[in-house]
Amino acid sequence: MPIFEYRCRDCGRSFETIVNSSSPRTVCKSCGSKKVEQLLSVFAVAGGTSTSAAAVSEPGPCACGAPRRGMCGG
Repeated sequence: MPIFEYRCRDCGRSFETIVNSSSPRTVCKSCGSKKVEQLLSVFAVAGGTSTSAAAVSEPGPCACGAPRRGMCGG
């Protein structure tokens, strides 16, 4: 069962919930409002083929993992 991220349009709180085909409509866990929007999950955006995942996980030439020297934050 997938976990989806939502934000309430009434109170502004973000939350996650497990959703399946038999689940009732999602409501805000804080205020109970039905005015919720599904957010784009970072995991879903980062997901891809195994080739692209391997490219992201390999460290760059810099000790901090940046792709080029001089790109480290500190």
